[in-house]
Amino acid sequence: MDMTGARWRKSTRSGTNGGNCVEVADNLRVVVGVRDSKDPNGPALAFTPEAWRAFVARVPDRV
Repeated sequence: MDMTGARWRKSTRSGTNGGNCVEVADNLRVVVGVRDSKDPNGPALAFTPEAWRAFVARVPDRV
């Protein structure tokens, strides 16, 4: 999946657990990208915007 133009940000659901963060790129029209902040050049997962919204809606506020 092409993520050219993705603007990555730390997920608001990432805690303060010593750098174990997830970055999200939700500025793209067709896909939401998710990657490990410690490996920005590594692989990224791609979700449809609908699938991402459904996932986030089910994540508890505290993990």
